[in-house]
Amino acid sequence: MSALADIFSTFIVRQSGARSARVIDFDKLSGGAIQDNFGLNLELEGGSRPGRQAFVVRQDAPSGVAESLSRPEEFRVLQAAFRAGVTAPEPLWLCEDPEVSGRVFYVMTRAAGSASPRKLVKADFSQQQRRSIVRRLGAELARLHAVRPPQASLAFLALPDPDNPALSRIALYRRYLKEIGEPHPLLEWALNWLEDHAPEPGPTVLCHCDFRTGNYMMDGDELTAVLDWEFAAWSDPGEDLGWLCCRSWRFGSDDREVGGIGDKQDLLDGYREAGGINLDPAAVSYWEVMALVRWAMIALQQARRHMSGEQRSLELALTGRMVAQMELDLLNQIQELEDGQ
Repeated sequence: MSALADIFSTFIVRQSGARSARVIDFDKLSGGAIQDNFGLNLELEGGSRPGRQAFVVRQDAPSGVAESLSRPEEFRVLQAAFRAGVTAPEPLWLCEDPEVSGRVFYVMTRAAGSASPRKLVKADFSQQQRRSIVRRLGAELARLHAVRPPQASLAFLALPDPDNPALSRIALYRRYLKEIGEPHPLLEWALNWLEDHAPEPGPTVLCHCDFRTGNYMMDGDELTAVLDWEFAAWSDPGEDLGWLCCRSWRFGSDDREVGGIGDKQDLLDGYREAGGINLDPAAVSYWEVMALVRWAMIALQQARRHMSGEQRSLELALTGRMVAQMELDLLNQIQELEDGQ
């Protein structure tokens, strides 16, 4: 690990123009099931960022999943989000030469606080604090969704079906299921349901596509950073809001629809007041079903990373075992929607 710290600090010295750097602290951060994240605190002498600085280095893992962007692509998405005013880490420097550390990586600023989902959902927030947090999450998504195609720096992102991004997602997940090569009849049934009930699409916008509790940092009741941009894509605004409200990201606090923190109406109000479109709650519920299907697909892909021998990991193997719970949640979610019609 010390050798890696020296490699990263030397890169930062070169990029920042500093005369020297002293490593104060270096560790591999928790989370980041798809990529490797390292915390690096340096004392820099001179250059563009003198003094004590806290960085995160985000580097390719030994294997990946089909949906994940490359690190250069993710870096450019983060730049676009940061420019749009989203509370995200500042992207600083990209290293596309794998000879430097053995893998491609980039460096960004490190935010204060914690992203631990179980700590956040169990935190002793007042009702007013919860409302404020959820409205803030809605406002962050509204700022992100103000980024719309075409964007020259994001030309690598494929545009969805212009008539209905939901149908593009359904076609993609059908392909993933075929590639996985295992029978999952409930997921096939859910995809049929999604195709039959696709709502009128909203505008095509830049979506985070993994905006959920566990992927944003909080310092007390203050949002400090939105993290993990590797799944970003052009899509329907409802995809991000539905993903955040998905049952899988409530971490046991099922009565709080928005990531185990608060209420969906506050999310929609915060989104609209910050410039987002007026989203129909029923459309968000539809995208919650889509979210469960997508998360099941990712879980199956994660398990295959372990089973194939690409990256032996108990965490990846256990993620694959979660699919049965997602299938049960799908049955319950679709039944609730059918009963509500």
